[in-house]
Formats: sequence, C-alpha cells, structure tokens
Amino acid sequence: MRKIISFMHISLDGFVAGPKGEMDWIKVDEEIFDHVGKGISEGDTALYGRVTYDMMENYWPTAADKPNASKHDIEHSEWYKNVHKIVLSKTMKGEHLTNTTIISDNLSDRINAIKQQPGNDILLFGSPTATHALMQLNLIDGYWLFVNPIIIGQGIPLFVDIKDKIKLKLLTTQQFTSGVTALNYIADGQ
Repeated sequence: MRKIISFMHISLDGFVAGPKGEMDWIKVDEEIFDHVGKGISEGDTALYGRVTYDMMENYWPTAADKPNASKHDIEHSEWYKNVHKIVLSKTMKGEHLTNTTIISDNLSDRINAIKQQPGNDILLFGSPTATHALMQLNLIDGYWLFVNPIIIGQGIPLFVDIKDKIKLKLLTTQQFTSGVTALNYIADGQ
C-alpha cells in the first residue's frame, strides 16, 4: 500500500506558519533543496491543499524557463510537471486541469482508494489545512519535518486536535549548515 508522507517546515515551537500565514522565517538553500530532491524523486504523486496548490501552480510549471533558474528550479519544475497532483478543495473545479485530481468530499474513502492504487509514496507538501484534515482521519503515514532554529511564538500549529497518540519511529536525521534539522519519521508499525 502507498504511504502519505508529509513534508513540512516547522519552527522549534511547532508552528508551520505565522498568524497570517507568514513563512519568511523558513530557511531554505541548495543543501536543503538537494536533500529534498533526493527524497521526492521516488514520489509519483503530490498532494496539496488548494492554497498551496495555487502557489505551486503559479511558479513551478515555468520555473525552469526563467533565465536565472537555479539547479533546484530546473529539477523541481521537471518533477512537478510530471507528477500526478491531488488537490483537496471544496471550491476548485478540475475538469480542465492536466494530470490533477480534485477531491472535495468523501476524503477518507477517496484517499484510501488512491493509497491502494499501484504507485510510489504520495507526498503532501505544506498545506496545513489539508494536513490537519488528513491527520484527523489518520491518513498520514510519515513526516519529513524540517525543524527551523527559530521560536515564532504564535501562528498555525502543525499538530492540532489530536485525539489519539500517534506513535512514530525516527528513520533518519540530517543536520544542515543553515541550522535546520530534517527529521524523517514513519508511523510506528508501518
């Protein structure tokens, strides 16, 4: 069965964005991009909430075409164009979107059906609202957390309304020169 793996930047105090969605505190650089690139290269499906999807769709399809495109822009743009995208949204219509599935209802049944299909892991990027919805349904199988060395004090927390303990097993850690630490967890028992 395919797994859903959440990729998320997080502050040391557990927030994924500031109170108004600010993400200016997140540290990214080529070292982190290379690490993420290796991790996502085996994924063939990306899962987003609508807001994150809109941000991705406005940048990645043409990122490689820009004259100042970085190595990461070129590689991720190519990956993004080829990967199947799933968007959780109650408002989007997807009849004209290429290689994209919109899920607006029956979240548990629809996601579980996709997890049963052949393919590689499903990678959930950012998307705090989508992440919270999937957590509530116990559909996330693992977490790649990029812990940024900052305490922001308030904002959008990663973990909310957790009813049952979620036991995780640490698979790998990676310390970056920027001070960010990647923690790769899988649900215990996976």
